[in-house]
Amino acid sequence: MITIKQINYAIAVSEALHFKNAADRCFISASTLSNAISEMENSLGFKVFERDNKKVILTELGKEFIQKAKLIKLEYDDIENLNAIKKPPLSSNISLGIIPTISPYFLPIILPGLKRNFPNLRLTISESQSAELISKVKSGIIDIAILALPYDLEGMNAYKFWEEDFYYIHHKNRFSSEKKRIRAKDLDTRELMLLKDGHCLKDHALAACNISKNSNNYQMAASNLNTLIELVAGDLGTTLVPEMAINQLLKTKQDLQKVLLNEPSPHRELAIIARPTYPLIENINLLRNFFEEELKKTHN
Repeated sequence: MITIKQINYAIAVSEALHFKNAADRCFISASTLSNAISEMENSLGFKVFERDNKKVILTELGKEFIQKAKLIKLEYDDIENLNAIKKPPLSSNISLGIIPTISPYFLPIILPGLKRNFPNLRLTISESQSAELISKVKSGIIDIAILALPYDLEGMNAYKFWEEDFYYIHHKNRFSSEKKRIRAKDLDTRELMLLKDGHCLKDHALAACNISKNSNNYQMAASNLNTLIELVAGDLGTTLVPEMAINQLLKTKQDLQKVLLNEPSPHRELAIIARPTYPLIENINLLRNFFEEELKKTHN
């Protein structure tokens, strides 16, 4: 007989296609994961995965098994959540995923208030790119995620709670700007530095400036906003930063100037993402309202 734990492990391996990465996601050792998968395959009577030292591949039966396993996991999670429905709002376990271009600027604002107002809430937070978070929400690995929109949600529900614009960041030596706003057509895109592919913030910045994703006019592909700001501080180029990140990124950068990107707003929206069948909608609505109120206190 296979167990729900083995099902969870198999789903993790099917998504990572790498035992070490899947083991890290499940917070166990690779050997423990491998043994659990082997025991599960012995119980099933067929191989779910082909694996060697270099790669992991789903077998044809394995693909069918994983599809059914994901449905079983979702039903199991919903059964477990029945008890949480009876509890007062925001007094149970919630697993939350968040993208890295939001988390360092958003979490310090909302976590103190969450702890103060909802002391019984047990929040588990993980950080990943948007595509991986969507996959984790769909498969039930995490309950909810915080993403920036627009983005293809693949059938997931979105509960928007914030919208914001981009600011153009440049070194004061580049030009003295007394402007409060700047149009995208006035930007020198040859000097523009953005995040690398895979970050939705890059796509949102390009869309706000009406720049094609296939354009070669922008020059840098960094992995985080801090790197971009340090490069701008060295007068190596310019960048675009969402409003939420401005204060933290520029608080010690006296030589940098910000100018609002004067293009149709909002340039991006923040939302809680959940499965359509997620039972604790009251929790999501409470979180959405709480996030909005806390952000209003610091971003008027």
